[in-house]
Amino acid sequence: MLNKLCLLNTDGTDPRHNLALEEVLMSRTGPDEGILYLWQNRHTVVIGRNQDPYAECRVQTLLADGGFLVRRLSGGGAVYHDAGNVNFTFLACKEDFDVECQTRIILDAVRSLGIDAEKNGRNDLTVQGKKFSGHAYFRGRNVCFHHGTLMLDVDMTALERYLNVPQEKLAHKGVRSVRSRVINLKNLKPHLTPQDLKKALADAYSAFYGLPLQELSETELPEAEIREKERRYSDPGWTYGRGKTMEEWIEKRFSWGSVCLGYSVDQGRITDAALFSDGLSAEYLASVPERLKGCRMEHASLLYALLQGEETGPEAEDIAALLMGGNG
Repeated sequence: MLNKLCLLNTDGTDPRHNLALEEVLMSRTGPDEGILYLWQNRHTVVIGRNQDPYAECRVQTLLADGGFLVRRLSGGGAVYHDAGNVNFTFLACKEDFDVECQTRIILDAVRSLGIDAEKNGRNDLTVQGKKFSGHAYFRGRNVCFHHGTLMLDVDMTALERYLNVPQEKLAHKGVRSVRSRVINLKNLKPHLTPQDLKKALADAYSAFYGLPLQELSETELPEAEIREKERRYSDPGWTYGRGKTMEEWIEKRFSWGSVCLGYSVDQGRITDAALFSDGLSAEYLASVPERLKGCRMEHASLLYALLQGEETGPEAEDIAALLMGGNG
């Protein structure tokens, strides 16, 4: 049970630094302690842990316009960040990590501003049927985090310019364009500011647990560790991942997300594999290529490899069926 709440509210807008801070906060989070981290990025596309950057983003256009492309630790889909976007991260040890409670806090905060928000789907918050907030999650060995965006006054033209959302995904949502699916909160409350939104989140967090907030300063975090994490988020190898050198590629959308799976086979065994996905089970999906290497192209062998370990879900059955040419 949480008995201490902390707040880190940063002014920096470099996405590599902000993601580094988020990861360092995981090592800072103690037992029975919750941390709310509030941050903003400038002119950035953030892709999920297992996504193909070139499939999700018009990379060359973004970079030519002076933007940033970064890959986060969590799963889920690509998002566009600018100064009109307020980002939040809730951190807590596994025993105190509760996505439902954290989602309730965000809804409480937005509703306190006079906006009738609701949860819709696996990880979206909406108002008037349109999305203003998407969420993703990362579960570490001891500490987990739940983070996401709050669209306050995002440049919709830029969002459409840089994000490459497949028509299949839009059709799945029942819309024809990215712009028609999302909404800025300023459309509903024209005088709303980032500071208003941050204060509402902090107040709702404190009220939900009935605890005061202790403010954290970035200077309290280990600078060397922050710099080390920044180097990883700046590394092209981390951001862009592996090239598409597999012999076969198959794609499908499931209830848990889309998957693009590449593999090479020699003498009936998988010799190499690669996977791109917007599924939320970031660590499990990242482990799939190594699990598949050496497996026979037989359903039982594939499923056995995919089901090993503690954290597996519906993805294993679906991926095995996909490889065997089934319907998942």
